Amino acid sequence: MTTYLEATQDAGRAFVMRRMQGQIVMLNLLRFREIADYSAHPELAPSTPISGAEAFQCYIDHTLPFLRESGGDLTFLGAGANFLIGPSDERWDLVMLVRQSSVESFLAFNSHQGYLAGLGHRTAAIEDSRLLPLSELPLP
Repeated sequence: MTTYLEATQDAGRAFVMRRMQGQIVMLNLLRFREIADYSAHPELAPSTPISGAEAFQCYIDHTLPFLRESGGDLTFLGAGANFLIGPSDERWDLVMLVRQSSVESFLAFNSHQGYLAGLGHRTAAIEDSRLLPLSELPLP
């Protein structure tokens, strides 16, 4: 089974080339590790093992100030589970909607050194993920 933890160079290029205008919303589907794996970022590891969900909360706590400083915000956080319509063997632990004022603001946030310093919490937490950039359509 293929897992997805970060954007590929091709996906990043395609995202920029979409030239989305105005605010964007990032739909995040997240599946956590049972126990967080800090082997790639031991400097961030807590003194005792924690769950992937707990590591992701560390990521949120670290990230929110940088996200808000860049013009973005966390607009929805929800507990997931199995699909009602979709593959019966696929589950997502957390669904997150992140609003950003523009693609440019998102890219600036995503490359901010302060933000990047805590990215290891996300890496430790996530077993698999999906990230779908959305542009808002007017409601009828």
